[in-house]
Amino acid sequence: MDETVRDIIVSIGAFAAIFGIIYVYLMTRHRERMSMLDRGIEVSPFNSIKNSNFLTLKYGMLSVGVAIGMIMGSVLSDYGMAKSTSFLSMIFLFGGISLILNHIITRKIS
Repeated sequence: MDETVRDIIVSIGAFAAIFGIIYVYLMTRHRERMSMLDRGIEVSPFNSIKNSNFLTLKYGMLSVGVAIGMIMGSVLSDYGMAKSTSFLSMIFLFGGISLILNHIITRKIS
């Protein structure tokens, strides 16, 4: 029973923390935009979704990098490296490499 209560409390706490962070972020952004409107500052840069193709490219490359990292982590764990270390290191390594490549590609295109 103690483990069940602990799990419920942790789950509710995690949900409350995530909800609180999102709420504070959205309210702060709303107040900032309202104050900009009151001052007469143009808010159109916030409304335009610029380079949405580049955003999908970034997420796609990151997903591919994470997948390759998982595969390489599995290969390394088969060769005797600790499982958690191999997976975590390879996911971060290949995810980072994919984001660096994305930056280079978008800079060349722009």
